[in-house]
Amino acid sequence: MGLTELTAVELGEKIKKGEVTAVEAMQAVLARIKEKEEVINAYVTVDEADALKRAEEVQKRIEAGELTHPLAGVPVAIKDNLCTKGMKTTCSSKILENFIPVYTATAVEKLTEAGAVIIGKTNMDEFAMGSTTETSAYGVTRNPRNTDYVPGGSSGGSCAAVAAEECFFALGSDTGGSIRQPSAYCGVTGIKPTYGTVSRYGLVAYGSSLDQIGPIGKDVRDCAVILETIAGHDKKDSTSVKRGEADFSKALIHDVAGMKIGIPRDYFGEGLDKEVKESVLAAAELLKQCGAVVEEFDLSLVEYVIPAYYVIASAEASSNLERFDGVKYGYRTKEFDGLHDMYKKSRSEGFGKEVKRRIMLGSFVLSSGYYEAYYLKTLRTKALIKKAFDKAFKSYDMILSPVAPTTAPKLGESLKDPLKMYLGDIYTVSVNLAGLPAVSLPCGVGKNNLPIGLQLIGNAFEEKKLIQAAYTLEQTLKRQEVE
Repeated sequence: MGLTELTAVELGEKIKKGEVTAVEAMQAVLARIKEKEEVINAYVTVDEADALKRAEEVQKRIEAGELTHPLAGVPVAIKDNLCTKGMKTTCSSKILENFIPVYTATAVEKLTEAGAVIIGKTNMDEFAMGSTTETSAYGVTRNPRNTDYVPGGSSGGSCAAVAAEECFFALGSDTGGSIRQPSAYCGVTGIKPTYGTVSRYGLVAYGSSLDQIGPIGKDVRDCAVILETIAGHDKKDSTSVKRGEADFSKALIHDVAGMKIGIPRDYFGEGLDKEVKESVLAAAELLKQCGAVVEEFDLSLVEYVIPAYYVIASAEASSNLERFDGVKYGYRTKEFDGLHDMYKKSRSEGFGKEVKRRIMLGSFVLSSGYYEAYYLKTLRTKALIKKAFDKAFKSYDMILSPVAPTTAPKLGESLKDPLKMYLGDIYTVSVNLAGLPAVSLPCGVGKNNLPIGLQLIGNAFEEKKLIQAAYTLEQTLKRQEVE
């Protein structure tokens, strides 16, 4: 087994035992990036000299016994909407092409304090608006499993980097499925934590009430350890929660006996590809064989989740992106006539088509005369969606569903029909609207060697149950492969 094939935790163990150094691990990853990056384009920034320098420093601290964390010395990729002091943070947009933050996001800071070593920043849909990583100002990212297809989005660069072994793990952000959907498309594992579990300080906001940072890894154990590292209350983020134990790695237990798992009938109807449906239901059957109680039920309100999500997300985006005006930082147009012309031209030239579309939609639903008709009505719908999940969790420990209706689409297909791209988020956005945790993990491979993923959705702050069920399923699937 080559060095880059190891999981993050496996590598951390080898570094701790002195079998390999943090520098050697970083050199292996950088060599892999040079080999793959021309085709995959998973990174916007790779800071080779600094990464090697940091790896040397970390290695000395490991040898001195100062760093004992499971991720100490392990190279990590960071999504390009998480601020990193002294390293470009562009959100894959022209408007931030030269932006270098003066502070680091709390989640990233926690990783570096644990001894993880940053390789660079990963490509994404511009300002996290998109589901394919094709709206980036720095070119499309390709799916490592089949380079004619998209990796998903908006955390497509992070998921592609993990899948292509261009890093050992990565951080992403999830506003409506942006960790889970690309994880499913690329055949890796990702967790969207309960809203407030991970500090959003330093995350460039898209939809503030929906955004959540989470881990992307090669398996469930990696994700549990990463989440354990980045979780915790942060006084710099008013939405971060003081929760009890966050020792998620203790939930890595092969046991689902007696767990009640609900399968929403509404998620398995029209629009779901046959191969995806069969793979997800086969995985549900495996959980049943492991002792779980698996039942179908009606979740309801499914037809309202996409419109509700896009109204709220676009409204918050139009407000959050107001700050990018060409005055304080970021791109400024070269020729303009007065302040208003400078605003207009800087934003027109700096933002891409999809970002403009969502800003316009958000400005419309917040405008006088439409605010009550659309935005307030949507907030009431959001409350009803949360109520439907609350009702479901009275009967079930978790919900099992597909992540996306199909496997990854071909490059160029989704941008022709934005509405179809939005509908591809039908199984993921409700989790963000309700502030719930969910894990995405591979459960099969479809045609064209494209991975199929499923998601387990839990009640708020019940990540441990999800991790336990996901770990059980993952181990069962691995045993099945060996046999």
